Amino acid sequence: MLRRLPLAVAGGAALWLSFPDINLWLMAPLGIALLALSAVGTGLGRGFLLGFLGGAAWFIPYVSWTGLHVGWLPWFALAFALAFFVGVFTMSVAALHRRQVLLRPVATALVWTGLEWVRSVAPFGGFPWGRVAFSQADSPLAGLAALGGPAAVGFAVALIGALLGRAGHAMYRLRPPRAVAVPAVTAVLLLMAPLLIPLPTDGPSGQFMAIQGNAPQTGLDFNAKRRQILDNHGRVSELAAAQIASGARPAPDLVVWPENASDIDPFLNPDAGAVIDRAVADLDAPLLVGAVLAGPGEYVSNTSLLYLPGHGPTQRYVKRRPVPFAEFMPYRDFFRAITRKVDLLERDFVAGDKVGLMRIPNSQGPTIAAGLGICFEVAIEDVLQEAVHSGANVLIIQTNNAMFDLSAESAQQLAISRIRAIEFGRSVVHSSNVGISALITPDGVAHQATQMFEPAIIQGRLPLRSELTLAARLGPWPDRLTALVALVLVAAALRPTRRRGSRQAPR
Repeated sequence: MLRRLPLAVAGGAALWLSFPDINLWLMAPLGIALLALSAVGTGLGRGFLLGFLGGAAWFIPYVSWTGLHVGWLPWFALAFALAFFVGVFTMSVAALHRRQVLLRPVATALVWTGLEWVRSVAPFGGFPWGRVAFSQADSPLAGLAALGGPAAVGFAVALIGALLGRAGHAMYRLRPPRAVAVPAVTAVLLLMAPLLIPLPTDGPSGQFMAIQGNAPQTGLDFNAKRRQILDNHGRVSELAAAQIASGARPAPDLVVWPENASDIDPFLNPDAGAVIDRAVADLDAPLLVGAVLAGPGEYVSNTSLLYLPGHGPTQRYVKRRPVPFAEFMPYRDFFRAITRKVDLLERDFVAGDKVGLMRIPNSQGPTIAAGLGICFEVAIEDVLQEAVHSGANVLIIQTNNAMFDLSAESAQQLAISRIRAIEFGRSVVHSSNVGISALITPDGVAHQATQMFEPAIIQGRLPLRSELTLAARLGPWPDRLTALVALVLVAAALRPTRRRGSRQAPR
């Protein structure tokens, strides 16, 4: 254990380093290699413990932004819950190495990918934010997202890691050079092969603008000053309208304000509605506004509203997947007995029941069919998948990052949007109230990325593509199949072996 524990902890730390904003993407396969190596030849219990500790070394710093304003308890609770799945991974590796499993590196990669999917859907709807694919936006492996989504990217990262682990183990055991060279060369070839995958960015286009108005302060009280965030976005939009009128900027086909841009309900507060109406009139373009609305009943709604010049609000989308413990409190009475901080969330957000798709008239080109995701929904596969299958030719991600200060959360979220752009072959308008905002083309490249906590206007033409990638056609099946095959492999590895000389059952 004295030799294994440093390997496991180093593996978890390497995985953390692979994600933004440190973004050393090559550390991801190395981290998986170290975690797998730590469990080779040990028992199931020790294998789990090693992975759990390695997972803690990964997730405690990775999700540190969750504890910025609510303390260490929810932060560590989330980190340890995620570390549990890493423990199951290393325990499974220990089981696989107890038998002569055919193509053991492939089996290891399947287990990793299957467990990533399980933790992305359960419990409480799962936490897909830390899927290893989201560390690979700048990696050659990112192109695999177009073929099989995060499952394909994650499988490739884990397979390369397993092959590197096999090469390292052979070197440690002083095996012949071929035993080291074959898995190492295979890993390099797998890393570079996805560069051959085409990621087209041609086709008809639309002119998009995103407004980053900034927030007066950070933290949970980012909107404590009534109407300040709304006024900020109105003021920056007024500047953009003046530039359009002077010819310094082209007229946009769609302007996007981020999540919570209207920090008070514009239907209950006429002064707030007037700010939005004035911005729509000045810009003379459709405006998508993120707003928190009162109702239904005792709930509130995290909503995206489409305003058209001369028509006012015409369409709305209500966030379908509110975030547990942040936008609604499951089992409130139970968790209140653990911490009174549950009551910082005074009213639960209601979940919407309609796919996020808005068809927006475009006098300059084809109709803009905007697929919508609000904040955390960018990490949830089925939300954007259903929008694309409903006809979305561009994706709009509206987000509020003000409560996370200058942490890595904003950069992590932008990386997820970049992988989604490749996965679905769609442009993405990633609009934040405080940054990072960017325009992302279908090849995953982020353009005009903004600085944090600075007002900004970003604008440009983005492709409006309607072709479905293979990943979009396959939907959730790569995840489901890897999880199923992994379960079968681990179950077979855990099956008791018949001892030699035992009595044969009569035939």
